[in-house]
Amino acid sequence: MAKFDAVFVGLTILDIAGRPVETIPEGGGVAFIDEIRMNPAGTASGAVMNAAKLGISCSTAACLGNDEKGDFVYDFYRRMGIDLSLIQRTDEALTSATILTIRPNGDRPALHCRGASDKLFITEDQFDAVCDARFLHHGGTGLLDAMDRGQSESQSAKLLAHAKARGLTTTFDLIAPNAQTVGLLKDLLPHVDYFMPSFEEAAFLSGLSEPAEAARFFKDMGAAACIFKWGEKGSYISTADGDFVVPAFEVQVSDTTGCGDSYCGGFIAGLSMGYDLEEACRLGTATSGLVATGLGSDAGVVDLEHTLDFMKTARILA
Repeated sequence: MAKFDAVFVGLTILDIAGRPVETIPEGGGVAFIDEIRMNPAGTASGAVMNAAKLGISCSTAACLGNDEKGDFVYDFYRRMGIDLSLIQRTDEALTSATILTIRPNGDRPALHCRGASDKLFITEDQFDAVCDARFLHHGGTGLLDAMDRGQSESQSAKLLAHAKARGLTTTFDLIAPNAQTVGLLKDLLPHVDYFMPSFEEAAFLSGLSEPAEAARFFKDMGAAACIFKWGEKGSYISTADGDFVVPAFEVQVSDTTGCGDSYCGGFIAGLSMGYDLEEACRLGTATSGLVATGLGSDAGVVDLEHTLDFMKTARILA
């Protein structure tokens, strides 16, 4: 039996967010806002925290600096019951961090300082420990320098291939795609069961404006299925059996930080609990919607019961 339901690998940072921010004061001026919060965040972090809140057994493979920011993230995870045995610490870089000025409409301009996440490196002799689970989520390609590099293929591709060989279900998300990202995906996607970017990222990478065409592009590259997170439109799911849309829930948006990451966490939790694909996507959608109602990547989500109650009562956007 696997040690964990799911292991989440990748980008882990500390967010410092404030809201609402309409303008930045000039010079040394001061503006007063309603709320400031620190919390772990990132493509792996936002997923693992929300999956843990929904009640599944989680571990995370991440790299933190030996600094106060890393200590904060480590302790935050410990209090949430997330397994810490796969976390790396380094003196070579400070913990990755972001300052977010949250707009009144929930938009989140970001000032990011790259750091220890670029130092995350999982060696082949650590693969079995990282894959001691039923699900492996890899999040953050694009801001994981050591894992993104490789001679013939990246270390991330090797890890995902190992996970598939061991029979795990693999999910994959990325961040900050650029002109080089498609080259990385050629090695990664053949080992991915569910490719889970935002539709904005999918359109950028594929050069295609229709979700069905973009999904075909990535499936032709090897992904077994695509799930495009689509904001207020919900999510677009494309599998070998067909395509469908899961609509979003209506919420009062406070902050959209981590909504896509939390969708991944909710989706994986759903699959882990035996939900079918559409039900898991609905749970991911609800998790994402709840996160948008608060400040930070883990805001709004209390536990599974609270999330299921929200799904029963919230209005579905047409």
